[in-house]
Amino acid sequence: MTERDSQRDQQTLAVRAGQDRTPEGEHSDPIFATSSFVFNDAAQAAARFSESEPGNVYSRFTNPTVRAFENRLAALESASWGIATASGMSAILLLGLALLRSGDHVVSSAQVFGSTVSLFTKILPRFGIEVDFVPVSDTRAWKSALSKKTRLLFLETPSNPLCEIGDIRALAELAHNADSLLVVDNVYCTPALQRPLEMGADVVVHSATKYLDGQGRCVGGALVTNSEKIYESFFHALRTAGPSMSPFNAWVFHKGLETLPLRMRAHSENAAALAEWLSGHAGVKRVYYPGLATHPGHQLAKAQQEGFGGIVSFEVNGDKNEAWRVIDSTRLLSITANLGDVKTTITHPSSTTHARITAEQRAAAGIGENLVRVAVGLESVADITADLARGLDQITT
Repeated sequence: MTERDSQRDQQTLAVRAGQDRTPEGEHSDPIFATSSFVFNDAAQAAARFSESEPGNVYSRFTNPTVRAFENRLAALESASWGIATASGMSAILLLGLALLRSGDHVVSSAQVFGSTVSLFTKILPRFGIEVDFVPVSDTRAWKSALSKKTRLLFLETPSNPLCEIGDIRALAELAHNADSLLVVDNVYCTPALQRPLEMGADVVVHSATKYLDGQGRCVGGALVTNSEKIYESFFHALRTAGPSMSPFNAWVFHKGLETLPLRMRAHSENAAALAEWLSGHAGVKRVYYPGLATHPGHQLAKAQQEGFGGIVSFEVNGDKNEAWRVIDSTRLLSITANLGDVKTTITHPSSTTHARITAEQRAAAGIGENLVRVAVGLESVADITADLARGLDQITT
């Protein structure tokens, strides 16, 4: 983020940051759909490849459209550096490739995305990296899990799908006292609602597929940081391993960021209304939404977020059959595991997003068979509640 950007409002940064106009004078950002770049002479080519001269080389690791997205996202996160990847999971994989080695130890919150759990339990251990899981909101458990080999603390806050809250400031202090790094997956809030780097985190992870796009069009990921050393580690790992974002996808995400603050406020307003409605429905056993005063992490969420986000999860009275009945009775909501879309989506976490982890791991994360997750979109809340009532009313009659 430039000094000029640091003085501007989030909505202005969302629209203006990260654009470098070409000599053509375009108003909208162009797509540089090219695999390679031409050099003035052999000396310039050699200088670019050796990194002694900045500039474009090859779109696997240098592309102006991708760079525009990286810079705009970094500005929104109050970061100096950003790097885009092919997916959110490839961003987490790149994190490991760049910062971990055999013998290292990671402490992760138990309440992370199912594929993250699989990466940490099935792939990283093959390379001699140990991962322990702790409850996201239990700071004492985090401290107890630390060892001399700990290099990363990793959490998703709010968590997926129960919206549990981790104390970013407290965990940053723990990490730094242990000579470790704090990494925060900010997919639920985005920088429009939460900026972990400002609270001491070292790296922020994004699945750009979700709210950064906002319309479910492309798959992508990103890492942002204020450490040039960490960024250089990311860049060289990406240059070699190649989990690169395509220029077209970067352009879609770059344009999606223009409306991010506006969309996140609207998602939050709709989700809050839906959570209140669900809390009063006889077919609902429990609602998980940090905007509710009854949510265990409500006060902490108020302290470190500028809004409560668009994800509402709830337990129905009954078991999987009743949960599936609610889902299958919808006519408006989209039955899909993706989130962050303007269209409201609904899913059954234990059989979709968290199906590949063990029953024990699901139990540790609090994900029961009667849990339903709704990623609240931008439709009328009245229409969303009417659609959910189709199934929920069946449970009470």
